[in-house]
Amino acid sequence: MSSRRFDTAAHAYDRFMGRWSRLFAPAVVEAARIARGDRVLDVAAGTGEAALAALAAAPDIRVVAVDLSAPMLGAARIKVAGQRVTMAVMDGQTLACRSDSFDAALCMLGLMFFPDPMQGASELCRVMRRGARAAVCVWPRHDRAPFPGIVLGVLAHHAPDQRAELLSSFSLGDPDHLHAVLRNGGLSRVEITSVVRRVVFDGFDDFWDPIATGGARASQALLGLPTAKREAVRREVRALIAPFERDGRLTIDVETLIAIGVKD
Repeated sequence: MSSRRFDTAAHAYDRFMGRWSRLFAPAVVEAARIARGDRVLDVAAGTGEAALAALAAAPDIRVVAVDLSAPMLGAARIKVAGQRVTMAVMDGQTLACRSDSFDAALCMLGLMFFPDPMQGASELCRVMRRGARAAVCVWPRHDRAPFPGIVLGVLAHHAPDQRAELLSSFSLGDPDHLHAVLRNGGLSRVEITSVVRRVVFDGFDDFWDPIATGGARASQALLGLPTAKREAVRREVRALIAPFERDGRLTIDVETLIAIGVKD
């Protein structure tokens, strides 16, 4: 999926998807075992939540944050101003970084969108020093992630021409497949853990409005539909998400898979 989908909505994306990234970024950073003075690569850095979590994990570290979208990195740059972070527009499948140059690597909710995830894993492995750890976070199967599973499932029904692209969010959701991708990319001692976090929205509108205004990966598909279909998608999503509503608020438990791999 092209980064251009997010260039015009980077700040809306940060307000919405940032909620999810902030929930899981500390666990991703912990899995990478970042230590004092490390040089850390954050691939598909988006608006910078993993980079921020890395900076908080250990003193005197240096972070290189890369993403295909310059506006996304612009939003991240505001958050990390004055800290030891270098940013660059870069394709995670062809990293313009020296081999054996990082002590840890992170990829937060990004690898499943790479055209060739194994090549992305191979690039992570190439640029890491021996003994370094990569920590990768992906969505699980859609039935284990009410968000984004419900929204993307309904959209895929109404926009069948975009079904494959929409459901690519779950393309690494099978742990065996994720394990194989990282192993075939050159990483060893691969371990995968399920991590669950809870998020609360102040009602359906708090959940839906950012999606309807460009703040999610699903937004462009939604906004490309005729008005009547957009309204139908909203109604269907609201009906499916109703079981998560309590006392006017939406309380959703969301799972991700966090995988670690080591460069031997």
